[in-house]
Amino acid sequence: MSEQNKSPNAVWQEVSVTRANREKLHGHRSLLVWFTGLSGSGKSTLVHATEQALHARGRRTYALDGDNVRHGLCADLGFSDNDRTENIRRIGEVANLFVDSGAIVLAAFISPFRADRQKARNLVDPGDFIEVFCDCSLEICEQRDVKGLYKKARRGEIKDFTGISSPYEAPIDPEVSLNTGELSVAECVERIMAVVEARTQLTGD
Repeated sequence: MSEQNKSPNAVWQEVSVTRANREKLHGHRSLLVWFTGLSGSGKSTLVHATEQALHARGRRTYALDGDNVRHGLCADLGFSDNDRTENIRRIGEVANLFVDSGAIVLAAFISPFRADRQKARNLVDPGDFIEVFCDCSLEICEQRDVKGLYKKARRGEIKDFTGISSPYEAPIDPEVSLNTGELSVAECVERIMAVVEARTQLTGD
């Protein structure tokens, strides 16, 4: 939504309980961990495995998954470039609210465009965004194809499908890059957890 479309009557309401208050209550800092990659690259699998690992350590978490979000918040959007951009804009805003709540947010979205991922990064404070690139070849993603989406895209039954008829812009300098075609889920989670745990340590009172 552009600035000119915002209502002049909408005024930001300051709160009495701050993010810092919530983080202190939870015992850890909050942040946004953004998983990006082609369909079938392992984003959702890693999000849920990482969330389980964090939950086992007593961390407050929330996972946002691309398919789930399109059932509700973004049910009105298609897969054109503009709709993809709007989809990520909405997710970024929602994720930012969860970060403010003191949670570690794990977001699994193809999010094919670098500019859109950068906008999501810009919504949170510097250092509060971890980009996890699920780097998996198109060939392996197609072999996995548990939903049969690549086959439909190859037959022309799905338009604007990332990796087939729509581009994917790989991250240039992600905080975490994982070859999910070779690494096990456990190995990937271990690498993610090392970065997340370092970023979520509280310092001082």
